[in-house]
Amino acid sequence: MPATTSSTPTVPARDRVLEAATRLFYADGVRAVSADTLIAEAGVSKVTFYRHFPSKDALVVAYLQAQDRLVRDQVAALREQHPDDPAAVLRGYAEQAGSVACLAGFRGCPFVNAAVEFPDPDHPVRRAVAVHRDWLRGEAEALLADLGVQDPPAVATTLLMLRDGAMVAAVLAGPSEDVGADLLRAAGEVVRGATRS
Repeated sequence: MPATTSSTPTVPARDRVLEAATRLFYADGVRAVSADTLIAEAGVSKVTFYRHFPSKDALVVAYLQAQDRLVRDQVAALREQHPDDPAAVLRGYAEQAGSVACLAGFRGCPFVNAAVEFPDPDHPVRRAVAVHRDWLRGEAEALLADLGVQDPPAVATTLLMLRDGAMVAAVLAGPSEDVGADLLRAAGEVVRGATRS
């Protein structure tokens, strides 16, 4: 086990592993990061690592669940800020997604990235991705229904495709405020078009 010094943070071992995984999985890709790298980065022993995460796949699922909680908290905060304005909630989510896509070091959606690395739909990682995507689609459908949009499931699917496309565009083109603005414009056009129908 690594020696503990006075400069070693008192963050619990599980949290240190998850923080290291969050940083490295996002920057380098899940498959590119070994358990040994995570153990060294987190400053824990193998025994401690495997006590908290019986496998690397279990850690990937925990990483995605933590990312899912962040997004759920963001949407909950938007709903709290705009309790009677579903359009403002949708716009706020698109603005947040667009602003994240403009940051240096942006590498795309962690859920899409994980899905690419784990193609088997029955794999626990893909199930964690599906849980998040299903929830996100359900939130969009509920907000769209509140707006009176015709066919909320179809419009929600279109909005998610726009979001995913904007994130891919940001990765390919590099950080640009245009991606966020384009996402807002396109999503607004889709919602307005579905509301007029």
